[in-house]
Amino acid sequence: PPASQNNEQGSTLRDLLTTTAGKLRLGSTDAGIAFAPVYSTGTASGKSGRTMPNILDDIIASVVENKIPPNRAPKINVKSEIKDEPKDDKKCIQDDCSKRYSDIQYSWICDKHVLWLRDHKNSNNWKLFKECWKQGRPVLVSGMHKKMNFSLWKAESISLDFGNQQADILNCKDSIISNTSVKEFWDGFEDVSKRQKVKNGETALLKLKDWPSGEDFKAMMPARYEDLLKSLPLPEYCSPEGKLNLASHLPGFFVRPDLGPRLCSAYGVAATKDHDTGTTNLHIEVSDVVNILVYVGIAKGNGVLSKSGVLKKFEEEDLDDLLRKRLKDSSELPGALWHIYAGKDADKIREFLQKIAKEQGLEVLPEHDPIRDQSWYVNKKLRQRLLDEYGVKTCTIIQFLGDAIILPAGALHQV
Repeated sequence: PPASQNNEQGSTLRDLLTTTAGKLRLGSTDAGIAFAPVYSTGTASGKSGRTMPNILDDIIASVVENKIPPNRAPKINVKSEIKDEPKDDKKCIQDDCSKRYSDIQYSWICDKHVLWLRDHKNSNNWKLFKECWKQGRPVLVSGMHKKMNFSLWKAESISLDFGNQQADILNCKDSIISNTSVKEFWDGFEDVSKRQKVKNGETALLKLKDWPSGEDFKAMMPARYEDLLKSLPLPEYCSPEGKLNLASHLPGFFVRPDLGPRLCSAYGVAATKDHDTGTTNLHIEVSDVVNILVYVGIAKGNGVLSKSGVLKKFEEEDLDDLLRKRLKDSSELPGALWHIYAGKDADKIREFLQKIAKEQGLEVLPEHDPIRDQSWYVNKKLRQRLLDEYGVKTCTIIQFLGDAIILPAGALHQV
């Protein structure tokens, strides 16, 4: 029964859990965790309308309930707790961080939604990262390439070592996958004249799809695997041995998600006529992700924009002032354009894409999910409509050479 109906409130483990459930709200800074609540809001009896899920019943049933003196029972008013929370969590965390983490070089970008850690060597970065990560925000860490053996990641080096292998190559424009030699992909990586042509004579926009991945990566590229692992940002969280990397410490009977690493390589869109194409369509990952840009190739050949032209294309995006400043820094090399959305906006985005599909005369089947199917790259015009019609704002990030982008599970993104 709800605690409010119990004469001896808090006298059993069940009551104690019920009365303290309010502390386990999603993202609660009081509880210091970022897990889902242990209660659900429904139509159960009792003033609070909160019920414990069945799994807790199963757990409690196997525990010997010890009596707790009534005068020691915690009395928590859930309503007043929620009311007393800061109105602006974003402002609160920034004001607090500026005082507590003055020894860390960092900035806020994307309308103060993304934390940018500018000094990858600072051993205290994880403390500030933790504050941001609790709120489910993306994090950018720059300069990771300075810790890496750069020669290992050059296109010609990978082609020389593994060019004779076969792999799945995706044509990003028509989503056709073919199995071909890795060398063929890498030969055209920085030389447009050596790239495949499609039926209309246009240059193909190719992506080497997750090659290699997971255990294959470690077995096939041991030197690169070790180089990557020693260069991971925030090793407390991102390293397989990190003490705060929860996925690495799950008991063996859990089915783990594929934690990689995997190599994602794609041609630049600058060499194509259609700049509304993505090399990674809008999708969601089931686990947290760290993506490091280890190499940026400079393509040559007919139809390729000059470096100034590429920079102009980046500047046409809705960019944060700090990112615009980075673009003008000659020591920085931009390589990838990201659009990121909060997980809470997934339903609105799904509804929007289904609406656009109907407008374009496409068949919208009930079993199809435009996000799960990764069937859309949301171009600039559609991103504006998404904002105007659904109030969903795009977080735009330019990933420079050596940048690590860390995304929480559930965040939508396209590249």
